[in-house]
Amino acid sequence: MTAEIETHHLADDGTIPNNARLPLLVYRRAVTPAAEDPEGTFQRLFRSHGWHGCWVNGIYDWHHYHSTAHEVLGVARGWARVQFGGPQGVVAEVEAGDAVLIPAGVGHCRQAAKGLSVVGAYPPGQDWDMCGSDAADRAKALANIPRVPVPEQDPIAGRNGAIQAQWH
Repeated sequence: MTAEIETHHLADDGTIPNNARLPLLVYRRAVTPAAEDPEGTFQRLFRSHGWHGCWVNGIYDWHHYHSTAHEVLGVARGWARVQFGGPQGVVAEVEAGDAVLIPAGVGHCRQAAKGLSVVGAYPPGQDWDMCGSDAADRAKALANIPRVPVPEQDPIAGRNGAIQAQWH
């Protein structure tokens, strides 16, 4: 399956740093989730491209970001409306089969959801931190974000994916 990819460049809003260098990538119809194990569909895909630390949950309903890792979210079930980039950022509706690649520093916040189950993962060698909208997190993040390397493999398409086309 070939995903349709949307890109969003998100500027620093003064609170959420976002990522001046790397765009947010939304993969529409990244996979067709298996009827019996849609979470496993994303877990296997992410792991096959070296992305680790898979978890299954939802998306927090408060603006947060990670300054030490990029994050991929695969929507296994349901749908959600998510705001990326902070309170003035872009709003995207995602549904089962979609995935979102969130560069280090880019804020994300669930606004609404129904039946949502998300699989998250991180590139090799990257461990996530949790940052909110306070000044101490921002100062730490502004130092961390430029040091987070671009992964070798795209979480959806491996070595020939959107990371190679959009992030290099």
